[in-house]
Amino acid sequence: MRTYQAVGKSVRLRDGREKVAGRAPYAADISLPGMLHARLVLSPHAHARILSIDTRRARAVPGVVAVVTAADLGGLGEAPASRSQILLAADRVVFAGHPVAVVLAGDEATAQDAAALVEVTYEPLAAAVEPVQAMEPCAPLVWPSGLGAGGSEAGIHGGDTAVVAGGSRGRATNINATIQYRRGDVEAGFRDAKVVVERHYRTGVVHQGYLEPHATVAAHDPLTGVLTIWTATQGQFLVRAEVAQVLGIGQGNIRVIPTAIGGGFGGKIVLVEPLVAALAMKTSRPVRLVLTRMEEFLTSTPAPQILFDLRMGAASDGSLTAIRGRVVYDTGAFPTGLLSLACLILGWSYRCPHLDIEGVEVLTHKTPAGAYRAPAGPSAVFAMESHMDDLARALGLDAVEFRLRNVVDGGDPMPDGTPWPPLGLRACLERLRDHPDWRQREQRRRPYEGVGIALTPWRGGIEPAAAVCRVDDDGGLHVVVGSVDLTGTHTTLALIAAEAFGVPERMVRVVQADTQHAPYAGVAGGSKITTTVGLAVQHAAAEARQQVLQIAAECMEARPDDLEIVDGWVRVRGVPDRRVFIGDIARMTMQYGGRFPPIFGRGAVAPQVRSSGSAVHFARVAVDPETGEVRGLRYVALQDVGFAINPKAIQGQIHGGVAQGVGWALLERMMYDERGQPVTATLMDYALPSAVAVPPIDVELIEVPLPHTPFGARGVGEPPVVPVAAAIANAIYDAVGVRVTRLPVTPEALLAAMGRKGHGPEATGAGS
Repeated sequence: MRTYQAVGKSVRLRDGREKVAGRAPYAADISLPGMLHARLVLSPHAHARILSIDTRRARAVPGVVAVVTAADLGGLGEAPASRSQILLAADRVVFAGHPVAVVLAGDEATAQDAAALVEVTYEPLAAAVEPVQAMEPCAPLVWPSGLGAGGSEAGIHGGDTAVVAGGSRGRATNINATIQYRRGDVEAGFRDAKVVVERHYRTGVVHQGYLEPHATVAAHDPLTGVLTIWTATQGQFLVRAEVAQVLGIGQGNIRVIPTAIGGGFGGKIVLVEPLVAALAMKTSRPVRLVLTRMEEFLTSTPAPQILFDLRMGAASDGSLTAIRGRVVYDTGAFPTGLLSLACLILGWSYRCPHLDIEGVEVLTHKTPAGAYRAPAGPSAVFAMESHMDDLARALGLDAVEFRLRNVVDGGDPMPDGTPWPPLGLRACLERLRDHPDWRQREQRRRPYEGVGIALTPWRGGIEPAAAVCRVDDDGGLHVVVGSVDLTGTHTTLALIAAEAFGVPERMVRVVQADTQHAPYAGVAGGSKITTTVGLAVQHAAAEARQQVLQIAAECMEARPDDLEIVDGWVRVRGVPDRRVFIGDIARMTMQYGGRFPPIFGRGAVAPQVRSSGSAVHFARVAVDPETGEVRGLRYVALQDVGFAINPKAIQGQIHGGVAQGVGWALLERMMYDERGQPVTATLMDYALPSAVAVPPIDVELIEVPLPHTPFGARGVGEPPVVPVAAAIANAIYDAVGVRVTRLPVTPEALLAAMGRKGHGPEATGAGS
């Protein structure tokens, strides 16, 4: 195995010290002369007609500069296609939290006080809240006249290959999109099955739970025409494109400056930036908007509620014969385009000759849904892996061996027919089969304890990216990228550049430039920054290295192939005393009369093969038979990372994903009443996992390298959250014999199910 100098070694995240010390520049810290503070007036109704908006009392408050309604924006945002294109509601609100007006004042407290004085008269209308009812012909319509044209988030996360057709055909409907994946003859597959399991699953609306609320500052310079936006975003170029589309101005006149971001998980892509930009242009003053925590719950974009009807069959030899699934994707008041991903995930983990998966995206009068780390993954895998466990039990097969018999490998087709890239999923399963926690599961069993497993491959996104690399006179590399450092990726990029060029990691500076100066990079999402931007950085550093060697060869009267770079020096192989400092070479390219061009490496890539990852998880839980409380005792997360460029950072990603998965499994749910009113709009009502709720986690990194990524690395950010809820649900069944079909598994629901089951402590053995 090749030995590397920089990559493969654990280093601290470069922004860690700055964040811990409180010196990281967040968007809410931006302060500009003459800046106005914005506060939103939100609809209290899920569906209502706006009859009038009286702003007189609010305008009369000292310090208030303006109260802006849709009528003041000249038609901007009146035909939105997505949540981010909403500016202000014009004549009708379609979810509780829909912005209706904005108060602008010299300070935030004044704006907040004045916002409470804006009087909006509504005519409440019937609301479509539950997705099944929303599909009925007589259901209240979210958008009777249809939606505007716009893009989707599917491509960011690898769900972009399916063609999703609009649901309406000749009449208005809340069915926004439908999709179907088919292969083989499903009815024949069920006839060939020895065992058939059929069940309905439901997962709830889950908020991303980031620490920092949405925050944006915008300023418009009327002299240059440049609109500058400081924002906490996962993708600065997407913000620029969205603002340009909504406001009808050229992207060249928009400068987006990404700030430090206090957590995103898919929820910090684009949200309030177009609105804040429009306000800055209207008032000709800088405008700042920072959402409150309640506004986050009311008006941001959580993960959707998804319903699954799943029927699967297996033959006596343990091979799957048929999968039939129906997915109802409750997208809230605006579409996301992620229905295709939900349907793909439901059928992509296992080989099956006969498959029929259909999906329906339904609009409802609820908070618009959006991406959450591994969109639709925790929900779809919860359904699929619960089914796989039940099939294994019915056939009397070991749960791991049953999965090994059916799991996909590289080259196997996904539901849309696309072949999987090379996968390490089987290697992860084999490692779990030999893991002591699995092998000794029965010896370690106590009453009301159980174990469960779950797995997923993860497709991941692809997107073009570019990077540049120069060499400074101190011998250091200066790498410029356009990607946002959401999860420590700048540290990873520094390691890649150091290895590609041949210098220690400490000699690499990674600069995140803004949209006016940065080479293009995609959204920090879809588990792709290391394998797209990282590949561009690798190419840029390698090109800069070749330029240095060419100059050094001419100066040292040697061939470039005879030279090597060691610790910041270029030297002749085998003759270490014949050397020249890299900084001196750089200085030759930056002086009067210099005969060498500046060292400037460029990397630009457009990957066409995905860097798909894999995860296999094991959970041990204990269930309190008196209260229904589930307590995690032990957790093992095995993940194929291709090659661990920074192992400690990857382990941190996996720990965080498991913690979020515990929230999905046991705690988190945004609830709405029958009128579409959120009833969990504060952290007093919405439960997030604390440190004591997360069990001890054993992380094992498995390396099945890829041929087309930096050093064989795979995307690692999304897979860790996906199998957690399923593994815990399977462990609960093993402990008490109750199959939970809804997330989260609250103590009340589990206790009621156990009572109906009449279950005692004699739990069925895992994998039996």
